[in-house]
Amino acid sequence: MSPWSFHKALQDTGEAQLYAQSLEVLQINLGKKCNQACHHCHVEAGPKRTEMMSDVVMDRLFDLMKKSSSLTTVDITGGAPELHPRFKGLVSYARSLGLHVIDRCNLTIFFEPGQEETAAFLAAHQVEIVASLPCYSEENVEAQRGKGVFNKSIQALQWLNTLGYGKLDQDLKLHLVYNPGGAFLPPDQTKLEMDYKAKLFDDFRIEFNGLFTLANVPIHRFAHQLHREGNYEAYMTLLVQSFNPTTVSRLMCKSQISVSYDGYLYDCDFNQMLNLPLAPNVPNLWDVTSLDEYRGRMITTDTHCFACTAGSGSSCGGALT
Repeated sequence: MSPWSFHKALQDTGEAQLYAQSLEVLQINLGKKCNQACHHCHVEAGPKRTEMMSDVVMDRLFDLMKKSSSLTTVDITGGAPELHPRFKGLVSYARSLGLHVIDRCNLTIFFEPGQEETAAFLAAHQVEIVASLPCYSEENVEAQRGKGVFNKSIQALQWLNTLGYGKLDQDLKLHLVYNPGGAFLPPDQTKLEMDYKAKLFDDFRIEFNGLFTLANVPIHRFAHQLHREGNYEAYMTLLVQSFNPTTVSRLMCKSQISVSYDGYLYDCDFNQMLNLPLAPNVPNLWDVTSLDEYRGRMITTDTHCFACTAGSGSSCGGALT
């Protein structure tokens, strides 16, 4: 039995179980194919992966998006979601419904064959870009993401700035994502954002709206790294000892649902990668008439949830407190 019980930590806060309060965000994982293979990637995505969402699943999502009154945002991720042949069709359809769209982008995708017009397409459809940049130094970025990634990322950010992204007087939002390079928690998000903005502007004249700090979740590639280095137990102990009860009410799973490339539903992207299904008796994608039916469902939790509740908390939108 695991010595780390998230259920017990919840009970100590007065909550016996987590429940979804609303259904505002539909997070869609379009597949595992990516032009990068990052060391920390919990999706285990890469150039050799072939899994992609089928037309049948995507068409079903189109139907449910149209019928869901509480839905406000479509959050598109992968892999590199832009590699899916219907990525632009998904974006266009969601925007036609008046939904806000987020693209989880690795930046280097813009330099892949066939992606030359993607940045301009995102700008034309007012898509919010959440871009991975784990540091403002070349050495640290390439240690996580691979050789040559830093310079391409900088070029991509400069390109996005020329399109109007990241400017305070523009509506095109550009956010960057920081995650630690090792077995430690992210620093204070506000202070780190100030450092990022100063360094990227001084060195490259790059502007962006905000920085999201995410704790590394100890699953898949990062878990394998922790085990290789003998740091798994120490990192889990750090997460447990850093549990912050004030983060619980703001957890992303309380207002979103995650769908995998093969059409299965999960409470969050991390549960999806661990194949932790929705609670028993919660209907699947094919047995509902609207995504609104997933409001109020019981949320499946496990020890990896300590990563979202440690310190200042962690979510797809950065720190929680």
